[in-house]
Amino acid sequence: MMKAENIIVGISIGDLNGIGGEIVLKTFEDARILDFCTPVIFASAKTMNFFKTHFKSNINFHNINNINQLAIGKVNVFNCWNEPVKIDFGKENVKIGTYAIKSLEVATKALKNNDVHVLVTAPINKHNIQSEDFKFPGHTDYLAQQLEGESLMFMVTESLRVGLLTDHVPVKDIVEHISEDLIVKKINIVYESLKKDFKINKPKIAVLGINPHTGDNGVIGSEDDAILRPTLKKIKEAGKLVYGPYAADSFFGSSNYKNFDAIIATYHDQGLIPFKTLSFGQGVNFTAGLNKVRTSPDHGTAYEIAGKGEADSSSFKEAVFTAIQIFKNRFDYEVLTSNPLKKIKK
Repeated sequence: MMKAENIIVGISIGDLNGIGGEIVLKTFEDARILDFCTPVIFASAKTMNFFKTHFKSNINFHNINNINQLAIGKVNVFNCWNEPVKIDFGKENVKIGTYAIKSLEVATKALKNNDVHVLVTAPINKHNIQSEDFKFPGHTDYLAQQLEGESLMFMVTESLRVGLLTDHVPVKDIVEHISEDLIVKKINIVYESLKKDFKINKPKIAVLGINPHTGDNGVIGSEDDAILRPTLKKIKEAGKLVYGPYAADSFFGSSNYKNFDAIIATYHDQGLIPFKTLSFGQGVNFTAGLNKVRTSPDHGTAYEIAGKGEADSSSFKEAVFTAIQIFKNRFDYEVLTSNPLKKIKK
């Protein structure tokens, strides 16, 4: 296995008018983190020096125009643009959105080319990134197209993991998206991720119901009985430890979630409200199911505090360490499974 500091972490800078620049600075100005990885920030020297001056940071940058110029053990800044950028903290701006996408595109290309080992994305504004060339609701959908595999939004901490059957889908359309095929696919992604990415050999997975009280035997909707229960029964009969559907309103309050390695919510807010309530500040958004590792903090651009020096970098720092650990776990899993005979000592 490579040395820890040789794990190269690509950073897309996100919305420059948000808190992305601040949380990136706060994460890497503590030089001890360079014992665990070598970061590459995809932005520009001018932009990062603006942040450094504004936030009175003592961080030192190593500026590069080519990935071959990367310095191990330094905070590298890859110049994705050279022109000065007018940063107006807290303001939504379409031009700023183009820089967020430029950073993401260059960072993703580096990830695909194995120039960086993992990608950690700072928050973007899903509105100002939209253009003729970029029509994705967010990072996850873009990366799902660019990388190999089937993606799943997986919110994780050390003690809680929540995956989603549907993510950025309007509430009125949720049921239309839920099918036996989708349920099987998403559970398989979570199951494989728990084994490969989190080193859990026999994962236990709970699935939350679609309707209140899982439909109350059809009184509050038939989807749980018609789609969810029979599909989960088939999956369990095939050998996976999958349980549910559980009524979402009492599942987290009763601490039942602690009995499982992961919970799958049927829609965005059903999973993310309890997750952020229980873990805010420490939670990480991990895109499971892809051939490359991508994580992000569990919060947005936070325009209301941008530029004030008040942003908490805890979630972003956790995203960096989570990405590194998942990369290591995948490496170990591949070594372990590539030639099982090596494990047998005669």
